Amino acid sequence: MLDSRIKINQFQSFTTAAEIKTSYYNIIMVDGASSFSVDFTQYESTGRHLLFLAPYQCLNWHDSSTAFANIIQFHGDFYCIEYHKKEVACNGILFNNIYQQPFVAVSDLVYDEINTIIQKMQILGQSELNSDISIVKSYLQLILALCSKEKLLNEAYFAKQSAKHNDILNFQSLLDKHFLESKEVEFYASKLCLSKDAFSKKIKKLFGKSPSKLIQERIVLEAKKLLHLTYKPIKIIASELNFEDEFYFSRYFKKGVGISPKKFREDVGISIVAKQSM
Repeated sequence: MLDSRIKINQFQSFTTAAEIKTSYYNIIMVDGASSFSVDFTQYESTGRHLLFLAPYQCLNWHDSSTAFANIIQFHGDFYCIEYHKKEVACNGILFNNIYQQPFVAVSDLVYDEINTIIQKMQILGQSELNSDISIVKSYLQLILALCSKEKLLNEAYFAKQSAKHNDILNFQSLLDKHFLESKEVEFYASKLCLSKDAFSKKIKKLFGKSPSKLIQERIVLEAKKLLHLTYKPIKIIASELNFEDEFYFSRYFKKGVGISPKKFREDVGISIVAKQSM
């Protein structure tokens, strides 16, 4: 690709891509059984599936029978998922959803269609014509639309299967409502009339993550949103997130993401959404 804001690579072996952690969004096509972790949460998948990473999420491959995989990486300056949410609402579906698995299984038909689109993108990516770059963006948007549709179908199935866990699923709405005021597991357990231990076991079983990890991820997700979608100073963001000061916030953010809030904003950039709201 001549435009450095989007990259397409094919790996014959995951040993050459054992860890992925970049300032780009990642769409990874996988054909075969694989075992991997995203931000230190373990996952396993089979068949044909697509994996989605937001900037500075950390992917580690543990084992894979996959012969190859296509990886599309794009920067927010090339395609802003928040700016285009009316066309394709993939933010919170494919990316930045802490409650769902970061991948989706797809049919052979969808997988092959996306592969064909990627081949077209690679050909057009060698062009310096603005019109061809615009077509590449359109193809990327089409891939996101196809994947969002598949993910929503999977989520509908998940919701149906999890209907008996409605009391625990309420944790999601509780966390989204109260994460600014409480970072303590006991607070949420008491809201659901459960002991801390019983609550933690149920949350871990349903979401694959401990409640403390989900609380941390929800706070970090909000921090990323404010860093990327606004021009607010880091000191103000720290205050809005109920941290004592920006230094404590920076340590908390770096522990979860691996880089400082300042570095995150520099690398990921400030969205066109923030620029247009000024």
